[in-house]
Amino acid sequence: MSQWAVSHIPSWLLLILIIIVTTGVAIAAQVVVRRRFPNLRGEEHNDVTKFAFGVVGFVFAFFIGFVVSAMWGQISHADDIVRTEGTAGAQLARDSHIFDDPDRDRIRASLLEYEQAAITEWDEITAGRSYPEADRALNRLYAGYEAVQARTDAQKTLLATSFSNLNDLSKARAERVLQAATDTGPPWSLWAVILITSGLLLGCAVIYGVEKPANHYAMTAIIGVLVGAQLFLVVELSHPYVGAVSTVPEPLYQIVRTLQAGPA
Repeated sequence: MSQWAVSHIPSWLLLILIIIVTTGVAIAAQVVVRRRFPNLRGEEHNDVTKFAFGVVGFVFAFFIGFVVSAMWGQISHADDIVRTEGTAGAQLARDSHIFDDPDRDRIRASLLEYEQAAITEWDEITAGRSYPEADRALNRLYAGYEAVQARTDAQKTLLATSFSNLNDLSKARAERVLQAATDTGPPWSLWAVILITSGLLLGCAVIYGVEKPANHYAMTAIIGVLVGAQLFLVVELSHPYVGAVSTVPEPLYQIVRTLQAGPA
């Protein structure tokens, strides 16, 4: 559900919708509570609520901070994978100049074909579909290097280096595809804890005894906006390859631009 939301709804609209829902639910609950329980304004009640408010607020802040930190680490890891794939591809393009013209042209054409297939695969995988053409393009790239006839020591050295970089590219791509294909976001148990702590925090704001309704509604609205913003952040960070703050295939595009510009 969260993956569909971040991939189909603009981030600014999703933020507004989540804030409206959380704040609206809190305000509606407060209207009911103030009408049915008008005596929730005593000092003893507020002392208890104030203590609960502090404990729940601390737990909420600590837990959300932990979740956001873990999810940001997941996105950073995805960035590292894509940079590794891009760096290996860029090195392959750079080292291809050492080979004879037929080998160089064949390698650059195969590498360009693979990078374009990998970019197409990016969108297909995040949409839940496979893209076998990327596998075939990678196999053709391997075949292109296997057909190289290295004559000089420099060519032999860079051919061995190129195979190492090609293996790095292949491993990074495999890890990226596997991570994107198996990404389902946080498990239901984690969402349950997030929603329970959010509900407890909003509940403390709703039952807090404030004499003036305007002040009480303002306080509840502020807490609702705060909770909604944190929920939005969790949703956006839940999927490393989908959403406004996800990793992007820019390193792959950079290789395509380099190859299309021709050999230096």
